[in-house]
This record gives sequence, C-alpha cells and structure tokens, in this order.
Amino acid sequence: MSEKKSRNAEYKPLLYTTTVRNPERIKYNLYVLKKFENQILTDDLATKIVGELISYGLYRPVKVSNEVKKIWKESSSGEFATKLLDKNNVEKIQKDNPQKHKEAGFDWGYPSRFATIFDLAKELGFVYFKIGEKIEFSELGNILAAIVKAQITANNEISVSFENPEKEQQVFLQSLARSQRSNPFVKVLNDNIPLLLLLQTIRLINFNGGKGISRQELPILLFWKDNNASSLYDRIIKLRKEHGFSPSDEVIIDICINEIMEGKYKKFEAKSIMQDYTDEFIRKMRMSGLISIRGAGRFIDINHNEDNKVDYILNNYSDYKHYDDEYEYFKYMSKIDTELIAQKSEPVTQEETNDLLSEWLKTYNWETIKLEMKNLATRKTSKDSVLKLLAAPVRLEFLTALAIKSKMEKVIVKPNYSSDDTGLPTSTAGGNKGDIECFENGNGILVEVTMSEGRTQTMMEIWPIQRHLADFIAENNFSAQCIFTAPTIFSDSKDQIEWVKDRKNLTIRDYPIEKFTEYLETAEKLYEEKL
Repeated sequence: MSEKKSRNAEYKPLLYTTTVRNPERIKYNLYVLKKFENQILTDDLATKIVGELISYGLYRPVKVSNEVKKIWKESSSGEFATKLLDKNNVEKIQKDNPQKHKEAGFDWGYPSRFATIFDLAKELGFVYFKIGEKIEFSELGNILAAIVKAQITANNEISVSFENPEKEQQVFLQSLARSQRSNPFVKVLNDNIPLLLLLQTIRLINFNGGKGISRQELPILLFWKDNNASSLYDRIIKLRKEHGFSPSDEVIIDICINEIMEGKYKKFEAKSIMQDYTDEFIRKMRMSGLISIRGAGRFIDINHNEDNKVDYILNNYSDYKHYDDEYEYFKYMSKIDTELIAQKSEPVTQEETNDLLSEWLKTYNWETIKLEMKNLATRKTSKDSVLKLLAAPVRLEFLTALAIKSKMEKVIVKPNYSSDDTGLPTSTAGGNKGDIECFENGNGILVEVTMSEGRTQTMMEIWPIQRHLADFIAENNFSAQCIFTAPTIFSDSKDQIEWVKDRKNLTIRDYPIEKFTEYLETAEKLYEEKL
C-alpha cells in the first residue's frame, strides 16, 4: 500500500455510492459519457458533460421552469426524459443550480458533480478519467454503453431501446468478482472483495446446516476489516447462539462500532447502517446474478442455478493482487474473463417456473399484488423488503406474472426475465422476445409490460411488441394475442395499436395497470375469443 494511502486511509463500512442508487442506471450515464470518449478531461468539459446529462434528463437539479418540470414528470428520476432540453435551457438550469460540492482533483461545483456521478463506474472498471488525461472506456464499459440505443426525433423527442440487455449482468458479474475494498480510488483500509467474502461466508453457513446470511447480520460484513470468511462466520454463529436470528439493531450496531471498529467510528445513524447500507449492498450484489433472497427477504443466499459460476469465481479470484496505481487497477478491473462467461447456468424448465410462481403466491396474496401494482402505476415506492430491491421495470414483470397466476390458475405462465433459484427476477426479459408468455386451452397470450409513458411509450414499445407477437405465433403455430399494460396508455400508442390490428391482423389489447388488475378480478379467461 502506498505511503500516501496509508497515511490517509481508515476503516469504513462499505457504501458504493449514494449518487447512483440503482446500478441499472449506470449504463444510461455511460451512454452519454461515450460521446466524449478520448477527449482530454478538463473542469470545463466535466461541466459540459453534466450539462449533457441534464439535457437527457439523467441528472435533474431542483430549480427548473414549469416547462421542464412538465417534461421530466413524464419519466422517473434517473431515467431518460421524453424530450431533450436545448442548450439555453441547460445553461439556465446550471446557472440557477450551483453545486456546492468538492471532490479531490476537481474544481468546486459541476466538475465535482461529474466526479460523484461517474466515480462508481470508474471504480468498477467501466471508464477511466482524470483531469488532464483522455476519457478512456474499457471493454466492459463499452458493452454497457452499447446496450442503450437513444434516438432523437426532429422534435427533440427521445426514443430509447435496449440491445442485448442480458449482457449487463455479465458485465457486473465480472466487475464485482474483482472489486476490492482497498483500491487506489478509495481511502479505506478494509481489505476484501465484498462479493467473494459474501459467497465464502454463505457457503460456510450452508455447509454447517444454515440457509444463508440474514439481512440483520449483513452490516457486520459491511464493516468487516479483512477477507477472513472463517472468522466472519464464527462471529455470526456466536451472534446466533446469543441472540437467535432476530438480534436487535442495537446489538448489531454495538458489534460494528465497538467491537469491529473498536469505538473509532462515531458518525452514524442506525437507519443508515441497518437499512440504507444493507439495501444498497444487496442491490449491487444481485447485479451479479449469483444472489438469491429467501424467507420473504430475511435471508441472502447463493443462487444455486449459478453454482458453476460461484465455484469458478472462488477458485480463481480468492487470491488477488493489490494495486497502488489507479490506472493499473483500472486495467485489471476492465479485463473480460471469457471462461467466467462460459460457465453454464442450471436451466429452469417451464414447469419449474410455473411452480416457483405458485410458491411466491404463498408470500404475496392477491390484495398485496394489486396494491404493489397500484404503487407502480402511481410511481410510489414499495416498502416490501423484497420488492423494494427490484427496479420498477423488473418488479412490474414479476408482479404481472404473479397477478395472472393468482387469478388464472389454469393458465401456464412463462415469464422470460432472468431469475434466481427462487423464481425472483434478476433482470428484465431480453430484447428479442416478449416479457411473459401465457398458454391457455391451445391459445397463446403474450403479455408485454412497461413503465414508459407518453411519447417514449409509443416509440419504444409498440413496434417491438408487434414483432414479438408475430414471432410468438410463428414459433408455436397457434392463435395468439397480446396484452399490453403500462401505468397509462398514451393516445399515440392506441393509434399505433389500431394500425397494427388493421394492417397486420394482430390483436393487441391495451390496459392501464389498474384496469388490468380489475380485468383479472372479473374475467374467466385470459384469452378473449370475442373482441
């Protein structure tokens, strides 16, 4: 470890970032940054890049005009807006919203804001930047940025689609398998790879008759100083013997602060340690595809569909080299491990998928499903310990599959999202097929869902849906129709749906989310014989 780092570093709990809470949105920011690749980074360029993020609606300061508020209201914070803001709007927003922020190596204000927005992408090996040097994308960063396809119409409307979205999980898996706590980008003394420490500790617990690490115990891992999984396991077992599986927050905090940190960590809030840090950690780890959630959110376990990948990672990444130089660490982080990608997942059959949905219905009854779908429709956050960890698009696919299974017992429901061994989705369905395939009395019903509204919905959804439905019919050689649901159905979307019906003879039935749950409560069949 370098002398400078040794002098300034200290032990800290793990918190990747608070700026980009949903790791799925890193690819959006990288899409914009890609436009500036190979340019020499200056404070002025950093300010310009943040301005570009504002233009796309990916970064949204508070003080804006009513016109801008109206545009941004049509999409969720952290996602692309429906319309690109012009240069004058962006300049006014930046002038009206000075950033009281300072990061090492960057000027006060927007240059430092640039650093906070992209620091995690840098630490994970997706992009390298430094004032006075070229902005450099890694192979992993290029894959993430290429997933996003954004087109701007003559009226400055933004149309976004995704290409090969399944590659996002592959990228995060490789990055998290290498990501060291003690790296040149952060001043911490904690020395471990969080994903590996988690996997090793869970394996020890499971080998001795357990079923994963409890959510309450995770803060101990976040504070843990080294990579000794055996010692961490021993401490967790001691905790369980003394307090069972439901220790109080005070007990956990006492272990973290007074035992692990030896009383040297003073600034904290109980909620931050027990909830915020824990939620953020689980979201990041689930991006690897290796983590399952069990016991209605109480336990974090290994996704046994991916045991081959877990074995490979533990065999090849447990011994790791330390780096003092930022660029050398970036090059190490950015490599693609083709053998890791080649590790096969355990296939899940259609029958198993159906059974897993039925199991989840023991946790979520109809009233809960209906309420959570209404929350999505009205863009309210979920308070459920499991559902709140799923990004809204993934959550909508999962809840829609559960809703159909709950009310249409005879319908075979086959969601196309990637899932863990409990059936909980780890990412949305890929871009080359429909979201949920349903089979009923020899007929097919393709269910497509989206959180998009307004013009974005029309441009992003209807044409792919038409293609998915045509392919669904051709592959199965049966009569099929599509159900399309979203928080609201935009008028232009309805017009396109009518065009598809008239010109292509394809049936798309559109429902706002709340109308769709009402339909399920009263309908006898999912497939409509008479329309």
